[in-house]
Amino acid sequence: MTDQPTTLEKDAEKVLTDLEKLQQLNQEYLDGWKRAKADYINFKRDAEKEKMEIVQFANAGLLLELLPILDNLKTAMKHVPENMTKESWVQGFDHILRQFRDMLKTMGVEEIQTVGQTFNPEMHEAVAKKKQEGTAPHTILEESTSGYTIQGKVIRHAKVTVSE
Repeated sequence: MTDQPTTLEKDAEKVLTDLEKLQQLNQEYLDGWKRAKADYINFKRDAEKEKMEIVQFANAGLLLELLPILDNLKTAMKHVPENMTKESWVQGFDHILRQFRDMLKTMGVEEIQTVGQTFNPEMHEAVAKKKQEGTAPHTILEESTSGYTIQGKVIRHAKVTVSE
């Protein structure tokens, strides 16, 4: 026998080499497909998130129109005399106020905390400053107008009086 590879051995080596190349190519295609699938899933998730944000902030325009009505209702309820709080019409307005707040809550709208909090220019708008003994500087003393966020983003700043 000769040390020279036979034709059959050469063909087998070529087949093995081709098989390795095909397996490598197959793995490249599989990896590419996995990346494309992951990119598609990410794109789909981002598009859905963007769509939800558009809907939420389209609602923000409507909410900005409704908030003054809520403010007026809250102010009216503050001015109801104590001896009239059990009257049916007062309880009706209180019920409407609760419904309004519940609706806003389901839409992701939250009222910004004010009195007693430290002033935060991202959430609050200072409309006045006032000296008050025993109060740390930049503490919110009073709220003139409520502020609101939707999904953590400010749609209306709270107007407040701040300690000096």
